Amino acid sequence: MAEIYLPLSRLLNFYISSNLRRQAVLEQFLGTNGQRIPYIISIAGSVAVGKSTTARVLQALLSRWPEHRSVELITTDGFLHPNEVLKERGLMKKKGFPLSYDMHRLVKFVSDLKSGAPNVTAPVYSHLIYDRIPDGDKTVVQPDILILEGLNVLQSGMDYPHDPHHVFVSDFVDFSIYVDAPEDLLQSWYINRFLKFREGAFTDPDSYFHNYAQLSKEEAIKVATGLWNEINYVNLKENILPTRERASLILTRVRNTLSTRSGCGSNLSGIKKPAQCRFFCYACGFSPFSS
Repeated sequence: MAEIYLPLSRLLNFYISSNLRRQAVLEQFLGTNGQRIPYIISIAGSVAVGKSTTARVLQALLSRWPEHRSVELITTDGFLHPNEVLKERGLMKKKGFPLSYDMHRLVKFVSDLKSGAPNVTAPVYSHLIYDRIPDGDKTVVQPDILILEGLNVLQSGMDYPHDPHHVFVSDFVDFSIYVDAPEDLLQSWYINRFLKFREGAFTDPDSYFHNYAQLSKEEAIKVATGLWNEINYVNLKENILPTRERASLILTRVRNTLSTRSGCGSNLSGIKKPAQCRFFCYACGFSPFSS
C-alpha cells in the first residue's frame, strides 16, 4: 500500500500546490481578494471495492504534508433520498442507483464550496439505520481539500436522462480516482463483508438488518449472493463501471496488490490517453507504481 498511496499523495499535493499558485496569480491579475476554494478529489468505484479505505488513507496522508492543509471527507451516501421518499417511489431496492440520489442537493453542495461559501452543510448517512440521520447535517467550513467519495461522483448528464439538469458533481472535481477490481473479487469481498457485519453490526438491535444476524453462515452467503446479483452487480454494470474511463486515475486492486493507470479523464501532462498506458508520477519521480 505504501508503494501506491505515498507517491499518490505526493502527486496530489503537487497538483494542489500548483492549483493554489494559479489561483494566486489570477487573483493578483484581477485585483480580487482571495477566497478559500477547496481542491476537490473524488473517489468512485463499486460497492465493497475499498473506496472508503482509500479516502481515509488519502485524507490522513494529505493532512500530514508540511503545508498542514485541512482535509474534509464527505460520502455521497448522505445525499441518498430518505427511506420514506424511496419507499414512496418504489426505490428501496435501487439504493445507489441514479434515481435514488438527491442530485440537486449534491450539486448545490459542491457548487457552494467551489463558490467560496464559508459554511456548507451535508446530510449524514447511518449504515446502522440504513437511512439519513434526521437533523444530522455536517457543516463543512472552507477546507483546503475536500475528498468526495461515492458510487456516483463520476456520473454526468448521460447517466440522468430522467433529470436533465446541466451541471453535475464531476464538473466541480479537480482530480478523480476510480477504484477498480475484477468482478469475481468484488463479489467475494461483498460476501465476506456481509458475513463480518452478520457477526458485528447486524447484532445491534437498532440495526436495519438485525434479522440477518440470526442467519446461519450458509444462509447468509445465499442472501449476500442474491443481494449482489440482483442489486449491486446490476448497478455496477449499468451505472458505475461505464464511468471508469472518465477518471483522472484508475487504481486497480487485485487481491492484496494495487496498480494504477490514467483514465480518459486524465489531464496529467505527459501521460498518454490509451486505456492501458502506464502511469508515471512526474511529481514524485516514481515509475511505474506497480505492474
